Amino acid sequence: MSPSITFNTIPLPSGEKVFYRSAGPDSAPTILLLHGFPSSSHQYRNLIPLLATKYRVIAPDLPGFGFTELPSTYVYNFKNLATTIGMFLETIPNPPAKYSIYIFDYGAPVGLRLALSKTSAIQAIFTQNGNAYVEGLGDFWEPIRKYWATDSIEERDALRPFLTIDGTKWQYTNGTRDLTALAPESYYLDQALLDRPGNKEIQLDLFKDYANNLPLYPEFQKFFRESQVPLLAFWGKNDTIFIPPGAEAFKRDLPNAEVRLLDAGHFAGETETGEIGNLMLEFLEKNGI
Repeated sequence: MSPSITFNTIPLPSGEKVFYRSAGPDSAPTILLLHGFPSSSHQYRNLIPLLATKYRVIAPDLPGFGFTELPSTYVYNFKNLATTIGMFLETIPNPPAKYSIYIFDYGAPVGLRLALSKTSAIQAIFTQNGNAYVEGLGDFWEPIRKYWATDSIEERDALRPFLTIDGTKWQYTNGTRDLTALAPESYYLDQALLDRPGNKEIQLDLFKDYANNLPLYPEFQKFFRESQVPLLAFWGKNDTIFIPPGAEAFKRDLPNAEVRLLDAGHFAGETETGEIGNLMLEFLEKNGI
């Protein structure tokens, strides 16, 4: 019988109310699953039961996504997203002193900022198209780079089509080997939440602020070199957003890192869930976690 997933919302002292999914025994080692744009913890609905047979699994909705609620004064940038998730980890019942992180898309700068703030807490890193190297930025980023350079209304508005159902669905389907493995509710739920009043402006603000993650790449890489943290990259090799050279680059700073290129697109976790779950369990066991 698969472990049951529970759904909770926890208020933080700073006013945020973070929605999260969890499963597995509190006494087991913890895995923190950090989702990406434009999704939520919903993207891990099938992976959580696979991991929770042996581990405590926690998957929060990042600010601006899913069912997490924020004060009207909240400023949406990656520094604040990481601060919120860090406070969330300290506030939940039985807060973990150590944990492994699964980073995907936006979850990468959030999770790696957490790692910089408390390096001793990170037991292992799983990166699924979660980037930390400039080599991993594909041509997809060119319109966003223009927005970074100009901060103009024109370049901001040029990104709005990406926030439509066509743009959201494309992220799931582009490069996907087997479209029958994609559950349509995944991208329709994402879109329904993107379409909430004011949310698209939040997403455009985060597009702009993503530029502030790039100067931290050398710090992330220094953390890799100094910690030699166990890292497994399982990467959708057909992804045009975060491209395969970003996966291979981890071995530059972590010679023992394992890299698996999967025949999948950006949302490899949606279509290759079983393989990813098995890889994670094997990797954790091998590393004594």
